[in-house]
Amino acid sequence: MQTTATPTHCPYCALQCGMNLTPAPDGTVEVSERTDFPVNRGALCGKGRTAPAVLASHVRLTSPLVREGGALVPASWEEALDRIAEGLRRTRAEYGPDGVGVFGGGGLTNEKAYTLGKFARVVLGTSQIDYNGRFCMSSAAAAGIKAFGLDRGLPFPLEDIPKTGCVILVGSNLAETMPPSLRFFNELRENGGTLIVIDPRRTKTAEQADLHLAPRPGTDLALALGLLHLVIAEGRVDEEYVRERTVGWEDARAAAMAHWPEYVERITGVSVPELRETVRMFCEPESAMVLTARGPEQQSKGTDTVGAWINLCLATGRAGRPLSGYGCLTGQGNGQGGREHGQKADQLPGYRKLDDPAARRYVAEVWGVDPDSLPGPGRSAYELLDALGTDIKSLLLMASNPVVSAPRAAHVEERIKSLDFLAVCDVVLSETAALADVVLPVTQWAEETGTTTNLEGRVLLRRRAVTPPDGVRSDLEVMHELAARLGVEKGFPTDPEEVFEELRRASAGGPADYSGITYRRIVEENGVFWPCPAVEPEGPTGAEDGAGGPAAQRGAAGRPASTETEETVGVAHPGTPRLFLDRFATPDGRARFVPVSHRAIAEEPDDEYPVLLTTGRVVAQYQSGAQTRRVAELNAAAPGPFVELHPRLAARLGAAEGDPVAVVSRRGRAVAPARITSTIRPDTVFMPFHWPGEGRANSLTNPALDPTSRMPEFKACAVRLEAVRP
Repeated sequence: MQTTATPTHCPYCALQCGMNLTPAPDGTVEVSERTDFPVNRGALCGKGRTAPAVLASHVRLTSPLVREGGALVPASWEEALDRIAEGLRRTRAEYGPDGVGVFGGGGLTNEKAYTLGKFARVVLGTSQIDYNGRFCMSSAAAAGIKAFGLDRGLPFPLEDIPKTGCVILVGSNLAETMPPSLRFFNELRENGGTLIVIDPRRTKTAEQADLHLAPRPGTDLALALGLLHLVIAEGRVDEEYVRERTVGWEDARAAAMAHWPEYVERITGVSVPELRETVRMFCEPESAMVLTARGPEQQSKGTDTVGAWINLCLATGRAGRPLSGYGCLTGQGNGQGGREHGQKADQLPGYRKLDDPAARRYVAEVWGVDPDSLPGPGRSAYELLDALGTDIKSLLLMASNPVVSAPRAAHVEERIKSLDFLAVCDVVLSETAALADVVLPVTQWAEETGTTTNLEGRVLLRRRAVTPPDGVRSDLEVMHELAARLGVEKGFPTDPEEVFEELRRASAGGPADYSGITYRRIVEENGVFWPCPAVEPEGPTGAEDGAGGPAAQRGAAGRPASTETEETVGVAHPGTPRLFLDRFATPDGRARFVPVSHRAIAEEPDDEYPVLLTTGRVVAQYQSGAQTRRVAELNAAAPGPFVELHPRLAARLGAAEGDPVAVVSRRGRAVAPARITSTIRPDTVFMPFHWPGEGRANSLTNPALDPTSRMPEFKACAVRLEAVRP
């Protein structure tokens, strides 16, 4: 048995904190500090420290399960794989390729996400593939592409944050969602910089701020526009920067000027003096940043909302300059890499667009298939789930638990139950897996090797530290076996490094170019930032059409990012820690202002549903809780759901601390104990979304979609409260 420490990374959030894992003689796995990794410098939150608990055989799945007589029973791998292949084959024969759906996850490694997208399009021929990362930062991605021509969560490393002058943190409670990252913001303040936190709740993060703004949920767009109005009115626009590095300013300026401070105060509840102080704190230092998270992004206007914050950065010259910029705090462990390489409905590897003929030709050549055989873009995540049982009859699902995590979750659960066939690959028997016809037990983070891409765009290597239990196989092995059973004998290797080598070729010349990254470089350099093109890209270049190959990368998408070190013949590209310093990833190198205007959330409160609900996370649980709810220490810290409400609201309801409270929306009902606190707005209640059952917060949430990103409106919906009497 291996007894030496293996350096690797945490399985949870997008920080991907470094850690060492050492198998102990008693069969457990010990976690120790890995101080060499710059993101966390050894620090870990409770989830990271206890992550090995899910490796235990009594916690995780160790045998395939098949449904017999209404129950899931153990089966051999051969039987389970045969059943899945037959279920998918039967659906395709009866309903066509798009009768089969595929749903992935932001926790899959780059190798598995890449292979899943290839499997859907080459083996199944279906367009119906998306993943739960659509629910994470798709609005920020869409806004970033519109403004900058490129989406990468942070365009700079976290180490830049303590060196800037001011950070506006919008809709993020990173003290609970990413605790090791809080030190960067503490160091910012120690260095004389300021932190402004925007959140309807006075969270643990807001308590650290120099200024906390508590807008009404769903009004972040108006708030950003009001700040830009003041920037213009007070003469704080960086006119030279706007003239030399942007386009579209006049229209964006006109839109912002319609949002005068008193009007914004009425919409948001943030006072005019607070608005003016925010502008002063943001504009006076030489450098500043705006960072957003799910608060402003998980809205039916999330793309416009993020766009408004980007406009604020552009108008003040705070983008594409050292220690300045707009960034998004990606949530899931591989939320960044997961959407770059093909498991998203409209994308091919390298962040290419599926409807781009040049991109299709290039990737098809790497895959050895006819470009015309590749399906077009499919449905987004919620739309795919909503179509289950009607247009989509069978579903292959990996690393996701939509029964808990999807909006309007009771409806999604019913759609899943209506399927003709459901196959799930997971580590544990999640609430969604429990509904499946076949469940396959697959390897997890410490049992396999593969790359992830953290919120900085830093490509990392998770390394296998322990041997998986007997009866467990990797997702790559699953797709290899299923492809063979469905008539595709080649093209689906099981070795992750072999898959990564193909991913490098497939991404070459795309916006997310990994072609210059290797496993060896990742280990030697402690991660490599993309874009990182190869000096001499392997395979077809696609440059002849100017849209899909390295020529385009050097022009519109990649060359503007690579400004710190000039690439020379025979010298490896250094990677790109900081984007846009010379030019943006647009054809002319200029950033785009996008004019936006405030609009209401999809469902405003009324007499029947007079209160706003917003949702989020707690420090001891993660996402749908499928894994963290199986860890005793974490459950002791956060045993179940709750309803956070202001004392005035509790008094009107007649509820005391701990009393059961029903929260009712037009989509469902949830019941959880009251947690009464003055740190939340009186017109708002908060529920964490980690639990199933009667306390399932997503029974209430609204699936109204952003028209661009197709992000559901998780963060604001109308509800009423009811006291639950014995």
